[in-house]
Amino acid sequence: MTLREKARVMDAEAMRRAVTRMAHEVLERNRTAEALVLVGIRTRGVFLAQRLQQAIERIEGSVVPVGTLDITLYRDDLSTMTDRPIVHTTEIPFAVAGRPIVLVDDVLFTGRTVRAALDALIDLGRPASIQLAVLVDRGHRELPIRPDYVGKNLPTSRRELVTVRLVERDGVDEVVIEEPVEE
Repeated sequence: MTLREKARVMDAEAMRRAVTRMAHEVLERNRTAEALVLVGIRTRGVFLAQRLQQAIERIEGSVVPVGTLDITLYRDDLSTMTDRPIVHTTEIPFAVAGRPIVLVDDVLFTGRTVRAALDALIDLGRPASIQLAVLVDRGHRELPIRPDYVGKNLPTSRRELVTVRLVERDGVDEVVIEEPVEE
Protein backbone atom coordinates (compact mmCIF):
# COMPACT_ATOMS: atom_id res chain seq x y z
CA MET A 1 0.00 0.00 0.00
CA THR A 2 1.33 3.39 -0.97
CA LEU A 3 0.68 6.36 1.31
CA ARG A 4 0.46 10.02 0.43
CA GLU A 5 1.05 12.75 2.97
CA LYS A 6 -2.13 14.76 3.28
CA ALA A 7 -1.15 17.22 6.02
CA ARG A 8 1.63 17.91 8.50
CA VAL A 9 -0.21 18.75 11.72
CA MET A 10 2.62 19.06 14.26
CA ASP A 11 6.26 19.98 13.94
CA ALA A 12 9.03 19.69 16.55
CA GLU A 13 8.08 22.94 18.30
CA ALA A 14 4.38 22.04 18.47
CA MET A 15 5.29 18.65 19.91
CA ARG A 16 7.58 20.24 22.51
CA ARG A 17 4.85 22.66 23.58
CA ALA A 18 2.27 19.84 23.79
CA VAL A 19 4.52 17.69 25.98
CA THR A 20 5.31 20.65 28.24
CA ARG A 21 1.60 21.45 28.62
CA MET A 22 0.82 17.80 29.36
CA ALA A 23 3.57 17.76 32.03
CA HIS A 24 1.97 20.80 33.72
CA GLU A 25 -1.44 19.09 33.60
CA VAL A 26 -0.02 15.87 35.10
CA LEU A 27 1.54 17.83 37.96
CA GLU A 28 -1.60 19.89 38.52
CA ARG A 29 -3.81 16.81 38.73
CA ASN A 30 -1.42 14.79 40.91
CA ARG A 31 -0.31 17.80 43.03
CA THR A 32 3.21 16.40 43.19
CA ALA A 33 5.53 14.10 41.30
CA GLU A 34 6.47 12.25 44.49
CA ALA A 35 4.84 8.81 44.04
CA LEU A 36 4.16 9.23 40.33
CA VAL A 37 5.61 6.91 37.68
CA LEU A 38 5.44 7.04 33.88
CA VAL A 39 5.05 3.94 31.73
CA GLY A 40 5.52 4.21 27.97
CA ILE A 41 3.92 1.73 25.58
CA ARG A 42 6.62 0.40 23.31
CA THR A 43 7.89 1.97 21.01
CA ARG A 44 7.07 5.64 20.59
CA GLY A 45 5.18 5.83 23.88
CA VAL A 46 8.47 5.15 25.65
CA PHE A 47 10.18 8.12 24.00
CA LEU A 48 7.21 10.34 24.82
CA ALA A 49 7.28 9.14 28.45
CA GLN A 50 10.96 10.09 28.61
CA ARG A 51 10.13 13.53 27.21
CA LEU A 52 7.37 13.93 29.80
CA GLN A 53 9.86 12.91 32.49
CA GLN A 54 12.29 15.60 31.33
CA ALA A 55 9.55 18.24 31.23
CA ILE A 56 8.38 17.32 34.74
CA GLU A 57 11.97 17.49 35.98
CA ARG A 58 12.36 20.99 34.48
CA ILE A 59 9.11 22.14 36.11
CA GLU A 60 9.21 20.34 39.46
CA GLY A 61 12.90 19.58 39.91
CA SER A 62 12.27 15.91 40.67
CA VAL A 63 12.89 12.87 38.52
CA VAL A 64 9.88 10.64 37.88
CA PRO A 65 10.74 6.98 37.13
CA VAL A 66 9.98 5.73 33.61
CA GLY A 67 9.16 2.18 32.62
CA THR A 68 8.71 0.42 29.28
CA LEU A 69 5.69 -1.78 28.58
CA ASP A 70 5.50 -4.35 25.79
CA ILE A 71 1.89 -5.32 25.08
CA THR A 72 2.47 -7.82 22.27
CA LEU A 73 1.07 -10.86 24.08
CA TYR A 74 -1.91 -8.89 25.41
CA ARG A 75 -3.21 -7.77 22.00
CA ASP A 76 -6.65 -9.04 21.02
CA ASP A 77 -5.59 -9.26 17.35
CA LEU A 78 -2.40 -11.25 17.96
CA SER A 79 -3.69 -14.38 16.22
CA THR A 80 -4.44 -12.42 13.05
CA MET A 81 -1.08 -10.64 12.94
CA THR A 82 1.52 -13.41 12.72
CA ASP A 83 2.31 -16.96 13.77
CA ARG A 84 5.47 -15.81 15.54
CA PRO A 85 5.06 -12.47 17.27
CA ILE A 86 8.16 -10.52 18.20
CA VAL A 87 8.04 -10.00 21.93
CA HIS A 88 10.19 -7.26 23.43
CA THR A 89 10.96 -6.81 27.08
CA THR A 90 8.85 -4.97 29.59
CA GLU A 91 11.15 -2.96 31.81
CA ILE A 92 9.40 -1.67 34.91
CA PRO A 93 12.20 -0.93 37.43
CA PHE A 94 9.75 -0.06 40.23
CA ALA A 95 6.75 -1.58 42.00
CA VAL A 96 3.46 -0.56 40.42
CA ALA A 97 1.30 -1.57 43.39
CA GLY A 98 -0.17 1.40 45.17
CA ARG A 99 1.35 4.02 42.86
CA PRO A 100 -0.29 6.46 40.46
CA ILE A 101 0.78 5.54 36.94
CA VAL A 102 0.65 7.70 33.84
CA LEU A 103 0.47 5.40 30.83
CA VAL A 104 1.92 7.12 27.74
CA ASP A 105 1.36 6.42 24.04
CA ASP A 106 1.69 8.31 20.78
CA VAL A 107 -1.76 7.92 19.16
CA LEU A 108 -5.10 6.92 20.64
CA PHE A 109 -7.38 5.41 18.01
CA THR A 110 -9.69 2.46 18.75
CA GLY A 111 -8.55 2.02 22.35
CA ARG A 112 -7.44 -1.58 21.89
CA THR A 113 -3.75 -0.86 22.50
CA VAL A 114 -4.61 0.89 25.75
CA ARG A 115 -6.85 -2.01 26.80
CA ALA A 116 -3.94 -4.39 26.25
CA ALA A 117 -1.64 -2.08 28.22
CA LEU A 118 -4.08 -1.94 31.13
CA ASP A 119 -4.16 -5.74 31.26
CA ALA A 120 -0.36 -5.93 31.16
CA LEU A 121 0.03 -3.31 33.91
CA ILE A 122 -2.49 -4.93 36.23
CA ASP A 123 -0.68 -8.25 35.85
CA LEU A 124 2.29 -6.49 37.50
CA GLY A 125 0.34 -5.30 40.54
CA ARG A 126 -2.55 -3.08 41.57
CA PRO A 127 -1.73 0.58 40.94
CA ALA A 128 -3.40 3.34 42.98
CA SER A 129 -4.59 4.77 39.66
CA ILE A 130 -3.82 4.66 35.96
CA GLN A 131 -4.03 7.85 33.92
CA LEU A 132 -3.58 8.02 30.16
CA ALA A 133 -1.46 10.55 28.26
CA VAL A 134 -1.37 10.56 24.46
CA LEU A 135 0.27 12.91 22.02
CA VAL A 136 -2.62 12.58 19.53
CA ASP A 137 -6.24 11.55 20.04
CA ARG A 138 -7.73 10.83 16.63
CA GLY A 139 -11.11 9.49 17.73
CA HIS A 140 -12.93 6.41 16.37
CA ARG A 141 -12.97 4.56 19.69
CA GLU A 142 -14.18 0.95 19.77
CA LEU A 143 -13.79 0.66 23.54
CA PRO A 144 -14.85 3.04 26.33
CA ILE A 145 -11.40 4.55 26.84
CA ARG A 146 -10.70 8.27 27.24
CA PRO A 147 -7.33 9.98 27.73
CA ASP A 148 -6.62 12.20 30.72
CA TYR A 149 -3.95 14.23 28.92
CA VAL A 150 -3.92 14.99 25.19
CA GLY A 151 -1.29 16.83 23.18
CA LYS A 152 -3.60 17.37 20.20
CA ASN A 153 -7.14 16.29 19.33
CA LEU A 154 -7.12 15.44 15.66
CA PRO A 155 -10.42 14.52 13.98
CA THR A 156 -9.72 12.08 11.17
CA SER A 157 -11.55 9.74 8.86
CA ARG A 158 -11.08 6.02 9.37
CA ARG A 159 -9.33 5.86 6.00
CA GLU A 160 -6.61 8.28 7.09
CA LEU A 161 -3.51 7.26 9.00
CA VAL A 162 -1.88 9.36 11.69
CA THR A 163 1.88 8.91 11.72
CA VAL A 164 3.96 10.16 14.63
CA ARG A 165 7.67 10.44 13.93
CA LEU A 166 10.09 11.04 16.76
CA VAL A 167 13.70 12.07 16.40
CA GLU A 168 14.83 9.22 18.70
CA ARG A 169 13.44 6.62 16.29
CA ASP A 170 12.77 8.35 12.97
CA GLY A 171 15.25 11.24 12.86
CA VAL A 172 12.54 13.93 12.84
CA ASP A 173 9.77 15.20 15.12
CA GLU A 174 6.45 15.50 13.30
CA VAL A 175 2.89 14.28 13.13
CA VAL A 176 1.40 13.79 9.69
CA ILE A 177 -1.90 12.61 8.30
CA GLU A 178 -1.47 10.19 5.44
CA GLU A 179 -3.94 8.44 3.19
CA PRO A 180 -3.71 5.36 0.98
CA VAL A 181 -3.27 6.01 -2.72
CA GLU A 182 -4.83 3.62 -5.19
CA GLU A 183 -2.42 2.60 -7.90
